[in-house]
Amino acid sequence: MFRLTQYMRELVAPTPVRVRGPGPVKPVVIWNLTRRCNLRCRHCYTTSADTHFPGELSHEQAMSVLDDLAGFGIPALILSGGEPLSRFDFFELAERARALRFRHLSLSTNGTLINAENAGRIADLGFDYVGISLDGIGATNDWFRGLDGAFDAALGGVRALLARNVKVGLRFTITADNAEQLSAMMDLCDREGVDKFYLSHLVYAGRGDKHRGEDTEHRRTREAMDELIDRAWVAVAEDMPLEIVTGNNDADAVYFLRWVEKNFPDKADHVRAHLEAWGGNSSGLGVANIDTQGRVHPDTYWSDYTIGSVKERAFSELWTGDDRMLATLRQRPRPLKGRCGACAYQSVCGGNTRIRALQLTGDPWSEDPACYLSAQEIGLSAEAERVTVTPFRGKSHDPQHRFF
Repeated sequence: MFRLTQYMRELVAPTPVRVRGPGPVKPVVIWNLTRRCNLRCRHCYTTSADTHFPGELSHEQAMSVLDDLAGFGIPALILSGGEPLSRFDFFELAERARALRFRHLSLSTNGTLINAENAGRIADLGFDYVGISLDGIGATNDWFRGLDGAFDAALGGVRALLARNVKVGLRFTITADNAEQLSAMMDLCDREGVDKFYLSHLVYAGRGDKHRGEDTEHRRTREAMDELIDRAWVAVAEDMPLEIVTGNNDADAVYFLRWVEKNFPDKADHVRAHLEAWGGNSSGLGVANIDTQGRVHPDTYWSDYTIGSVKERAFSELWTGDDRMLATLRQRPRPLKGRCGACAYQSVCGGNTRIRALQLTGDPWSEDPACYLSAQEIGLSAEAERVTVTPFRGKSHDPQHRFF
């Protein structure tokens, strides 16, 4: 996750660079509580649907996972789905999570099931943040999410939470079909008093892989980043509360750094030092995933690579064990190939999102096709032939340990 506004603030109010201390990094854990969902989104990485999926964790198993995560000392827990409010014991789990005093507790939801009553319960639980997904205005969002009326229902959820002083952010996945609505989405934040906006790039997992041909062109991605940078600069310069974050394309940090190099050359070294301390893509290091079946993955999109199951071993044991993929993901630099391996900004983006390379080439260390910077911009003398995005044709790689 690239916190654009945070690094933009370094231009007007510089802070000391904080380097990670010794010892293993404790990850932010994104926990998909259930695969059940009342929507059917085109980009859903869990391929969720409004039906029962056998094999999900029992109430007792889920409560045990919470105890282990709290004892392990993770910095943040994000409860996600499917639609997490569809799980039969969601509020019991959320109450337990709050009682365990996780440093940061968030909810990721489509918002359509939030009404006046359960908005009050969410507010009482004291979630630090609730992210609600909207992928366009009105009919665009409804088409994207597979249900007429989804936009109005989700917006109702936003308003119900804001009325109870819950911090809410809008999450927008940009594709070729909705890229032109980015400005309208930002304007919606302004009108509704939402002070956080998360732009997610498409990841080739689940239905997102099936619809990978809808990924936005590099030109449109650059245009989107130009707008976000402009909005973030205005927010920082005018001391507005708007926070802009992007996810699933760590080349965004490089694009921003090059903007700084052009417009604030005297601040570029300082900003780069902050970005290198952050390190870019954090799969398997600062981010972890527990899926609906209790399987642990390096991040939410690596469903074909399983470290182990919390039904058999505690998450804390799995995460600190001797898994070879985790060890390789934690290397700096990673064993990257192609443009990513030769990039002059590898220490900033960390090699970007590995799952896209894996889905297209069968090699998780190949270049990420979603990097939208030119050869010149990343320090290469000439542009080599890129890995190209093609429509989904079925599984493109074998799972698990063929990577070594």
